[in-house]
Amino acid sequence: MVRQVGYPINQMKNERVCIACGCRNFYRDPVRGESICTSCGCVATGHELNTGPEWRAFSAEEWAARARTGAPPRLTIADKGLSTTIGRSYGDASRYCTTGHGRAAIYRMRKWQIRSWTHGLNLRNLKVAFVEMNRLSSQLGVPSRIKETAAFIYRRALAKRIVRGHSIDGMVAASIYLSCRVHETPRQLDEIAAHAKVERKSLARCVRLILRGADIRAPLPSARNFVSRISSDLSLEGRTVRKALSIIAGAKKTGITVGKHPSGIAGASLYIAGIVEDDRRTQREIANASRVTEVTIRNRYKDMVRKLGIILE
Repeated sequence: MVRQVGYPINQMKNERVCIACGCRNFYRDPVRGESICTSCGCVATGHELNTGPEWRAFSAEEWAARARTGAPPRLTIADKGLSTTIGRSYGDASRYCTTGHGRAAIYRMRKWQIRSWTHGLNLRNLKVAFVEMNRLSSQLGVPSRIKETAAFIYRRALAKRIVRGHSIDGMVAASIYLSCRVHETPRQLDEIAAHAKVERKSLARCVRLILRGADIRAPLPSARNFVSRISSDLSLEGRTVRKALSIIAGAKKTGITVGKHPSGIAGASLYIAGIVEDDRRTQREIANASRVTEVTIRNRYKDMVRKLGIILE
């Protein structure tokens, strides 16, 4: 290993460049605090600072006991987890009981803190909305990242005053639907309406309102996004899924997917791939997993076989 401390910095791109070979790839050794060039072994710097805590812990319990910070702020909490709670004990940090005037002051501060925290219109709206969001997210089985994005979308709609005059439950369901589209794990409106407390028509109206007024860019779902969920429900093999994805790519090139429901395209491609790879499922099973009718699967299947020239045995 060549021990040559120091490296020039490209001022235009702000990148490290090794002075020995010109390589830009470095390995950071956290124990020694050194950055080492992966090409020639030159030590670029030996004085990196450790930004972690000054204490050490050897178990999860010991780490939790020594940590001096709380949980990070979360958008799914009405106050983002940053509010202050005044307890009901009248002592100070050393558990020393205060005088009568001190007890009265603590009582007044706690009373007005509770009033200011619960009497805000937007805060009360968020508290009700996030209770429904947690329930709906749990029933749909969406991950936490989708729920965080849904909370951001709902907060944006509340700031733009789109929620006013509309159902909170509908706006929450619409936020989760749009969040699924943003993360490319789309759910159908019928699927969300089945667990939400609103009808499909009201849910679709809320989705249009948020898209129009909250400046949210949610890409349209594609057939590829539905393949993984449908194949998981049907317990299909990996080779069948890969074949279905190649069929969808060919159908997209020929323009068959234009104007067609992506879930129907995904279901028909999995049906064809199951026949080709000898991993068959019936049209009814695929239609139930895709949440479309058997007629839709049959029509898409015929179009794709004819246009792509697929020969089925």
